[in-house]
Amino acid sequence: MNIKIREATPADIDVIVRYNLALARETESRELDEALLRAGVEALLRDRNKGVYYLAEEDGEVLGQTLVTYEWSDWRNGTFWWIQSVYVTPNHRGESVFGALYRHLHALASNDPTVCGMRLYVDRDNRRAAEIYRALGMKDAHYEMLEVDFRMQR
Repeated sequence: MNIKIREATPADIDVIVRYNLALARETESRELDEALLRAGVEALLRDRNKGVYYLAEEDGEVLGQTLVTYEWSDWRNGTFWWIQSVYVTPNHRGESVFGALYRHLHALASNDPTVCGMRLYVDRDNRRAAEIYRALGMKDAHYEMLEVDFRMQR
């Protein structure tokens, strides 16, 4: 495969929305509000301070995506990159599409002196994804994630 990684542009909104809808369905059995999702993706694509989507493509076809958002760490005087919205099309899974995205992000982050690390969260039942992340060099953190979600109640 000849996978190329690039930053998403506003022209990519339809594929990003489609992939995020599929991601929520597959990983959490959730049906997202498409209008709310589209507005969120549009807001992010207009404001790089919110984050950046990266797309993996081959011959003009988007095979996968991931989103990077930011968290300031006062303890490290640096920014963590949070990897989110990871999705690879079903017919390209097992072909190192996410590996290509991850290596691209790792290279960018590790060469940026303002970035102190990368993090992601994975659904506790998504063991396959967790194994892939560990195989790429990520380690289990000693944190548990807790939240109050004002938009998407279970």
